[in-house]
Amino acid sequence: MAKLKLGAIADDKPIKLTVELPAGIHRDLLAYADALGRETGQAMIDPARLVAPMLARFIAGDRAFAKLRSVRKPTSARPAPADRTPTSEQG
Repeated sequence: MAKLKLGAIADDKPIKLTVELPAGIHRDLLAYADALGRETGQAMIDPARLVAPMLARFIAGDRAFAKLRSVRKPTSARPAPADRTPTSEQG
């Protein structure tokens, strides 16, 4: 059997996100969850828990996105500029 791209699913505090998926994708998620459970020795995994690691894996493998992020990422953390409000009094 070929090794799946995802490993064991970490137990992490999730952020709730509601999405609608085509029925075919849901069936594929169910089948993937079953195969992953068998491969890792875990009980049947809730297919919704697969979405985040799959997205993370997809994003991590997108070279164009990684390049875009590195271009837009600040090179150093600069402190916020000091308030430069004039202090001279007008008369």
